[in-house]
Amino acid sequence: MLRQLKTISNAKQSIFIISVVVLLAITFETFQQLYYIRRYELVEGITFFELVKKQAYRWVIWLLLSLVLVWTIKTLAEKRKTTLGILKIVSSIIGLVTLNIVIISISAIVLNNDVISFTNLSSEYIPFFMYQKAPMYTLGYIAISIILLLYFENEKLQVEIQELSELKLTNSKLYEQLRAQVDEKSTILNIKIGNKRKIIPVSHVCWIEADDYCVKVHTTNKKTYTMRSSLKALEEKLNTNFLRVHRKAIVNMNLAKELNLVNTPNVILQNDTKIPVSKRNLKTVKEFLSKY
Repeated sequence: MLRQLKTISNAKQSIFIISVVVLLAITFETFQQLYYIRRYELVEGITFFELVKKQAYRWVIWLLLSLVLVWTIKTLAEKRKTTLGILKIVSSIIGLVTLNIVIISISAIVLNNDVISFTNLSSEYIPFFMYQKAPMYTLGYIAISIILLLYFENEKLQVEIQELSELKLTNSKLYEQLRAQVDEKSTILNIKIGNKRKIIPVSHVCWIEADDYCVKVHTTNKKTYTMRSSLKALEEKLNTNFLRVHRKAIVNMNLAKELNLVNTPNVILQNDTKIPVSKRNLKTVKEFLSKY
């Protein structure tokens, strides 16, 4: 709906601009002719509006023929812009201006009750109107062509933006679906030991203990490794079965066998290691165990 409103708005703007261009062209040309008529005293007492009324049919012909230009540009805009397309527009403008000159020349012969002949047309009327009308008609068609090209390009751009928005929305939905299916958590811990790297599967980690700016990783084979990290960073990377039970400890609850609530609460692992549980984290541990 928003794109349609924008398209309607753009269409009205383009029509308004073209209308202004046409009115300016008619006004300029009429004042130009009025100046020459009065300067050389060709016709007495003629006014601006009388001159516009007298020549209105010529601009009507010009506007009707401009529909051919609109159709040409619209057809080209639906395809990729090429040098050949620009040449077609230029050729159309030249052809339409020529056709305009021929039509208004014939019309002038008829209105003046002059002799209709090829000689009269080619030697008198066509040269006269070519000199008088061709520059203004050409500039008018060029202005309309530029406005229409910008309009149709903007219309195509709006469609592409809409398609990209829809594609983004589709991809976002797909991402969320995949995210729900794929576990983004780490499956291993990469611990640097001297010049080597020790790869430990997280399933082999019993618990992790804070130690100043490092952590101690306790594994099922009863070995302990020091890792340069923080409990907070590891908590975000590890699976949901790893719970923060204390400000200094994260426990692999898959390896927990008992929660002791006597005196100081603690979690007892399968290897009988006891890890204290803080009051703040006790509720989280209970909720986790209640699921199983």
